[in-house]
This record gives sequence, structure tokens and C-alpha cells, in this order.
Amino acid sequence: MKKIVIAVGVTFAMVTAASAADLPRREPVPAYPAAPVGKMPIGKTPVGKTPVGKTPVVAPRY
Repeated sequence: MKKIVIAVGVTFAMVTAASAADLPRREPVPAYPAAPVGKMPIGKTPVGKTPVGKTPVVAPRY
């Protein structure tokens, strides 16, 4: 009889812990930094317009 009570108690404890782990809980919203809009120089460099091994000649900006 004692073994049955212990087995039922352990089973109840395991079921309780497993069901508590499945409950949804509220998590804070991740804080992402604001994306810089219009700051990326996409398409401004002459990629693929020079021979292999040569760097593109860029005029200095003053």
C-alpha cells in the first residue's frame, strides 16, 4: 500500500511539473535598435566594372 501511495504521489508531482512547464508566459518585447533608413550605400560602388585584381579608381571628395 505504501508503494502505491508513493508511486501516485510521484506521478502527480511529475504531471504537475510537466503541465506547469507547458503554460504560456508573457515575455518582454525584445528591444531592437532602429534601422537606419536611407544610409546604406547600396549600388553606389562600381562593383564588377573593373578587371579582376584592380581596385576601382574613386575620385576624392572634398
